[in-house]
Amino acid sequence: MEQFNPSARRDQFGSKINRDHSPVLAYGIPWVMILLASLSPLLPIIAPLPILPPLGYLFLLAWRVLRPGLLPMWAGLPLGFFDDLFSGQPLGSGILLFSLTMIALDLIEVRFPWRGFWQDWGIAAIFVTLYLFLATLFSGSGLPLVQYPIILPQLALAVLLFPVVAQLVALLDRMRLTRVRKIG
Repeated sequence: MEQFNPSARRDQFGSKINRDHSPVLAYGIPWVMILLASLSPLLPIIAPLPILPPLGYLFLLAWRVLRPGLLPMWAGLPLGFFDDLFSGQPLGSGILLFSLTMIALDLIEVRFPWRGFWQDWGIAAIFVTLYLFLATLFSGSGLPLVQYPIILPQLALAVLLFPVVAQLVALLDRMRLTRVRKIG
């Protein structure tokens, strides 16, 4: 009589039975990536004008657009606080702007749930534009309205970089959902 060996006859999905996604990876990767991207002002880049886009904000937008229900509504508060600590902005500007972004994106998601890539890129361009202009206003730099075009290179780079960030987020999203752990 032949003894039963469960690993002898497995189909292509047999290794995935009785497995679940790791909650640490499933919920932690978006938070960690946004926090790491918020550390970008620490990079040793010296420029006469602001050129480095707000990567923490871009990653927040990309995660929120790609996976609308993944980050809770209140996530703008701690993520904005962390961004304020490293961006050089006055404490509270990132908190306000990240939180308002989360609320506005939630309203857009309720109203237009069938968006595509081009609509998401357009929404991100509008939000990044508003973010940069309001962050400049909140910074207390005292720029007259005539000197606001100084941030146009930073704005252009941020808008053009959004599809790259969105692709990286999509790759990380696939990675976080394919890592599994055995239950029991």
